[in-house]
Amino acid sequence: MNGKAHTVFGLVMLFTAGLVSAQQNVVKPVIADRDLVIPVTEVTENAVFYPVDIEGTRLEVLAVRAPDGSVRTAFNTCQVCYASGRGFYKQQGTVLVCQNCGNRFRMSQVEVRSGGCNPIPIFRDYKTVTDTTITISKEFLKEAKVIFARWRRG
Repeated sequence: MNGKAHTVFGLVMLFTAGLVSAQQNVVKPVIADRDLVIPVTEVTENAVFYPVDIEGTRLEVLAVRAPDGSVRTAFNTCQVCYASGRGFYKQQGTVLVCQNCGNRFRMSQVEVRSGGCNPIPIFRDYKTVTDTTITISKEFLKEAKVIFARWRRG
């Protein structure tokens, strides 16, 4: 392969990788000052990010289907890095990557592991789960505003 062909091939690969990455980071429209209701049918192995504006503070919840088929939820902020403002996750391939520290987490770790540099889990006690929806109350989201005070998704 000559130099030009190699360069074009490389650019095509980068462009294609960018498309895959963009498809894996689905961000839904912002909802404001109400409960977050996530349709279970929207949740796949690719994380879906749900922005919520609560009294002027932007929060984000992520939902993903783990390899065991269970639906997992967490706040899209890192338990260690949240105060940096850049402690949020983006999906790269089959893992979530903290945009501040670079730590990587498998989907099977979401809502299971807490503490350290993990996505802040939203355990079953803090949401209502049915066969068709996951509801996270406005009141619970309101309590989480403090961890998003400096948050800035980029």
